[in-house]
Amino acid sequence: MDASFESDVAAARAFSRFYTRLVGVLDEGMLNTGFTLTEARVLYELAQRDGQSARDLARNLSLDPGYLSRILKKFEKDGLLAKQTSAGDARRSDLTLTGRGHDAFEPLNRNSRKQMSNLLQPLSPGQRAALVKSMGTIERLLGDQGDSREPYVIRPHEPGDMGWIVHRQAVLYATEYGWDETFEALVAEIASDFIKNHDPKNERCWIAERNGEILGSVSLVRASQDAAKLRMLYVEAAARGLGLGNRLVEECIRFARQCGYKTVTLWTNDCLDSARKIYQAAGFKLVAEEKHRSFGKDLIGQNWELTLSDS
Repeated sequence: MDASFESDVAAARAFSRFYTRLVGVLDEGMLNTGFTLTEARVLYELAQRDGQSARDLARNLSLDPGYLSRILKKFEKDGLLAKQTSAGDARRSDLTLTGRGHDAFEPLNRNSRKQMSNLLQPLSPGQRAALVKSMGTIERLLGDQGDSREPYVIRPHEPGDMGWIVHRQAVLYATEYGWDETFEALVAEIASDFIKNHDPKNERCWIAERNGEILGSVSLVRASQDAAKLRMLYVEAAARGLGLGNRLVEECIRFARQCGYKTVTLWTNDCLDSARKIYQAAGFKLVAEEKHRSFGKDLIGQNWELTLSDS
C-alpha cells in the first residue's frame, strides 16, 4: 500500500478510538446500565419493531448467530423477551419485548438522547449542521462502499460554488501532484474572471452534486466569436470511476454547439493522465506542447482543440 493510504488508515483508526472513548463504548455498563454495548444494540432493535426473527436480527446487526442466541436467551431468562411461533412459518420464532423489556429499554433510550444532547449543546447551529453532514458522509461511504449506482445531478453554479471549487482544486492538486499555492492563485483568478465577466448566453459552469455534496465541476467560457475555452475540469477522488468527467465534458460540448462555437480549446499538463484520456475520448486533438516551470514543478503544458463541425 502507498504511504497516503497507510496515513488514511491510521487517521481512521485514531477517529475510531476517539469516538469510542467519547460515547463511552469502553465503559463496563452501556449508558449507566447493566447492559453491554451489543446487548443494548439488540435491545434497541427489538424495541423498534415486534415480530423480528433471530435470523433478521443477526443479519441486520452483522452479529454471529451463536453470539446473538446467547444474548436472546439471557433476555428471555430475565423476562425481557417473549418468543412466539410465527404464523407464516412454524420453523421461525417471532421476538417481542415484554413490558419489562420496554421498561429496561427506556433508560437506555433516555440516556442515549441525553448523551448526544450534551455533546451537541455547545455547538452553534452551523457547527451542528457541518457535523451532521459529515456523519451522513461517513455512513453513506462506508455503509454502501460508495455505491456508484447512487444518482448525481448536474446543475448550474450557485453563490459559494466558485470558492469551493478553488479550495478543492488547490487541495487535490497539492495532494496528488505536489503543486504549490501558485496553482490555487491561478484557479482563483480564473474563477474570479468567470464571476465578474460571466455571459450567461455564451458561458456556463456545471456542478456535479450528490446528496448536497459537490463531486466535480467544469466551465466553458467565450474566447472569441467562434471559439470557446474549457476550463477548471475536476472530479473528486471519491467520485472517480462514475464517468463523471466524461459527462461534464459532454455538457460543455453540447452547450458549445448550441451557442454556435466552431471550436473548443483547453490547456492542461501532460501529467494529468485521466483528464487527457477524457479529452481524447471526446475528440480533442493535441495541437501544441511546451515545457514550463509552474506550481513548483517542471511540467509540459499542452494545448488541445476540438473542431465541432468535424465531431
